Amino acid sequence: MLFFSPHLHLPFSMKKLWTLCAALLSVVSVASAQSTMSCCTKPAAGQAATEVFAMLASNEDFSGGHDAPLPFTYAGEGGMIEFKTTDGQTGKAFEIKSKTKSDKYLFVIHEWWGLNDYIKQEAGRFAEELPGVNVIALDLYDGQIATDADQAGKLMQGVKTERAQAIINGALAYAGPKAQISSIGWCFGGGWSIQTALLAGPKAKACVAYYGMPEKDVAKLKTLNTDVLFVFAKQDKWINQEVVDQFRKDMAAAKKGLTVKTYDADHAFANPSNPKYSKDMAADAHAASVAYLKKNLKVK
Repeated sequence: MLFFSPHLHLPFSMKKLWTLCAALLSVVSVASAQSTMSCCTKPAAGQAATEVFAMLASNEDFSGGHDAPLPFTYAGEGGMIEFKTTDGQTGKAFEIKSKTKSDKYLFVIHEWWGLNDYIKQEAGRFAEELPGVNVIALDLYDGQIATDADQAGKLMQGVKTERAQAIINGALAYAGPKAQISSIGWCFGGGWSIQTALLAGPKAKACVAYYGMPEKDVAKLKTLNTDVLFVFAKQDKWINQEVVDQFRKDMAAAKKGLTVKTYDADHAFANPSNPKYSKDMAADAHAASVAYLKKNLKVK
């Protein structure tokens, strides 16, 4: 027996045993968290829906499902801007102004990689397809950009709800009191696209969310001033059928419009930074998003 062997020093053996037990407990705890982590879980009191989604960064399957972006440099229109945020700090964004004076805006919310050149390219694409709309790609990471899944997970989990809200509110103030706000985002940004629509209040005119975490508080959803276009990937193990079905019920309870565009694809299939994106399905989802934005923003 371990404790009574004459060849072992008792205190050292017990120390080794406790260390081993602690290590085993840690492994079991991590494995348990990985197996039970679910986006279907109701947020704890005071916990934001976006924080529930950020917890997925600890899931190896989730992290492994996001291939690192290939090197790319955007060389199109637009430039970085800074604006005051409601927490007394400064926010950053990439802006492409409309060629004609306009109060119509599209806020683009990045994936978990951050505001990289792929997102800037996507902003440029929307600016071309939505004439008369100012496009602003927000930076919720305050200048930080991830190049691998480990970095991305840490950045996503490091986002404080209050800071992200302050950035969005600062951008809303920058857009002006007469602004008509639409939003779009993927993955991490999908959830924040919905939050942007909520924060915009009566200014909100359109909201597109690609497989992001929906808001689960019906009382908050009742304050939405727009319907939502939700892009759903049927093979998504996290923003799955159960999550989407619950969102349908919650939006119905809130008496708000919801259109779910479904694709037989996996999570991140249309992410701008994904080197293995599904070209045809991503193109179809993009076309549907542009058509919806044009309709709601009354763009010809």
